[in-house]
Amino acid sequence: MTYQLNPETSLGIVKLKVSNIEDSIAFYERVIGLKTTRRTTVTASLSANGNDTLLELEQINTPYTGSHRGHTGLYHFALLVPSRKALGNILKHLIHSKIAIGQADHLVSEALYLSDPDHNGIEIYRDRPRSEWNYDQNDQVRMASDPIDWEGILAEAEQVPFQGLDEGTVMGHIHLHVSDLDKAYLYYCKLLGFSLESDWSANGALFVGAGRYHHHIGLNIWNGRGGKPLPEHATGIDYYTIRLANPDELATVVERLRNEGYAVQPNEAGYITKDPFGIGIQFAI
Repeated sequence: MTYQLNPETSLGIVKLKVSNIEDSIAFYERVIGLKTTRRTTVTASLSANGNDTLLELEQINTPYTGSHRGHTGLYHFALLVPSRKALGNILKHLIHSKIAIGQADHLVSEALYLSDPDHNGIEIYRDRPRSEWNYDQNDQVRMASDPIDWEGILAEAEQVPFQGLDEGTVMGHIHLHVSDLDKAYLYYCKLLGFSLESDWSANGALFVGAGRYHHHIGLNIWNGRGGKPLPEHATGIDYYTIRLANPDELATVVERLRNEGYAVQPNEAGYITKDPFGIGIQFAI
């Protein structure tokens, strides 16, 4: 029987390497509306509710200045807000702040896109109710990249000054540049136990999830097939976190990885490893 992750699987903390901690904190507080809960001279933790960390930042000394094209790594991390009103609030704030944003209606969700000072991609989105999701003849969720309903979303916004990102915001998904979709499928679906929810391989992407979520992880080859990991001193993703349902599943995933020859090391949260593309993954409960 094919191994599948518990439906309660979710994502947690994303850690980014940045070039200037002060600039990054200012951006994530003022533009995104997160709250800094802990910081040192070179690190910071940020939260939407003041308690649960969504994002960790670490300043890199003498960061790599070469091109990120042709490398594996972060495409974007995605902050999931709990309502269309919350999405309207942040959209109104971004417009008033004159921030350049992209957008897409993915049928299952409505999404905004922007980048931080180090060009790390960010998505802020809200999900439509699952009852509104549609599936094709292969039981895969239908997604698209249609224009959003700007006026409808803005009409949901509160007529008060921006108070920060909604406290119910969570890390919804992560989208990664990889070098090979077949290798990505074998690792994320066959080994880790995610299910393939939408096969966009004709367009260079796969979307995998647990519990029939439209995707916890997006995987694309848009940065080029055969890409190599960035140098350790490059800005970008250090690791992202997969939150498993219970200790038994954590132990099972660690054992499965080690049996396939992946180095998995314990850390304060649980365990940490790297996927076949050099991207760090933290496993926690």
